[in-house]
Amino acid sequence: MSHRFQRPDRRQIIKGVGAAALAAGIAKPHIVRAQSDTVRFGHLTPLTGFLGPLGEYAQMGVQLAVEEINAGGGVNGKQIELLMEDSVNPATASTKAERYIERDNVACIVGEISSASGLAISQVADRNKVLFVNTGCNSDALRGANCNRYMFHVEACNSQYVKGVGRNFLRNGLIDGKKIYFLTADYAYGHDLSRVGKNYVTENNGEVAWEDLVPTDATDFSGYILKIRQARPDLIISNLAGNQITNFVKQYAEYGLDFPYGGFGFDTGVAWGAGKGNFGGEWPVIWHHLLDTPGTKAFVEAFTAKYGKPPENQAWGDYVATKILAQAMNETGSTETDALLEFLEGQKELDILKGRPGYFRDWDHQLIQEMYTMTAKPLDEVQDEWDLMVLGAPVPAADEDLTVIAPTREENACSFAS
Repeated sequence: MSHRFQRPDRRQIIKGVGAAALAAGIAKPHIVRAQSDTVRFGHLTPLTGFLGPLGEYAQMGVQLAVEEINAGGGVNGKQIELLMEDSVNPATASTKAERYIERDNVACIVGEISSASGLAISQVADRNKVLFVNTGCNSDALRGANCNRYMFHVEACNSQYVKGVGRNFLRNGLIDGKKIYFLTADYAYGHDLSRVGKNYVTENNGEVAWEDLVPTDATDFSGYILKIRQARPDLIISNLAGNQITNFVKQYAEYGLDFPYGGFGFDTGVAWGAGKGNFGGEWPVIWHHLLDTPGTKAFVEAFTAKYGKPPENQAWGDYVATKILAQAMNETGSTETDALLEFLEGQKELDILKGRPGYFRDWDHQLIQEMYTMTAKPLDEVQDEWDLMVLGAPVPAADEDLTVIAPTREENACSFAS
């Protein structure tokens, strides 16, 4: 699937380049970049498979951001032309990223949710020295062993999710001295989340006594739930992803088991999919549409007016990433990679629609930011299909440094090639 969104005026695009040359496909890419009256953003995200429902929100978020930026004058007086495609899988994501850069001359690439596809895109960005801002890939490895200087991360890493919600599990007596059951998505994200989660459990005197690796196309969780019933764990932890979480939560509710459960990774959209009366447990979340901040209120109002429903947290990621890149271009007066790198590595405080501003850490390019936890809202208080959760206080607390939930250099070494 391919989309081209907000093409302001094709006559502007080809102005000064030579329509005949473009039509014949003989114009060299650098000539197009030099003379275009638009700035092209390439967006990639999965629209099919178990991450597809989140990808739809990602596209809605980036489209709204571009509309608002263009309405405000664009970047450096130029309108943004947004290119959007389904990344599908790592091989296709790599091919499409190459095409965005070599054929379409994008100034940057935004998006992705799959950590495996995010790695493939980042390698293309690194080779071509073009910025890639990750909006949905959680794997710590992307900020550690697989980091590179041209990749930044608006999405929180697994350590931020695990340490964020792990504090509550620990405070509630569910880790220290307890036996825990892991359900883990069987791909790069799940493996990395399991690794980080096991480290946290072990460091806090718990034991991961059971773990099942769940194929990403699994929809029937009855076999896993029967094993859980027999094992009788003290806590069930989901390291699942996308609509895996929806299916597990719904089916766990149907079995009526009372073992405490929750997750180390989460997206609000998958809970909405579970429906009223099925959502339970305690989960981490990077952003929620009921956050009481001016930026969130404005974003939610605009998103709801355009799409008829509130934004999911994945929409927040793509919206904020696009706004940050536009800010960097306007404040530097440039779309060149070196200028944008210097801006983003400057650890400038950024409005990310939360109570506290965020900033990109200069040594691994992770956005340092507040996280939150959420639990199920009592059924008699639920207002509509999006009103299923109670949002917890920000983590870390206001008197703590934001880095206390981020991976340390020892936990997640990153070295940018010179």
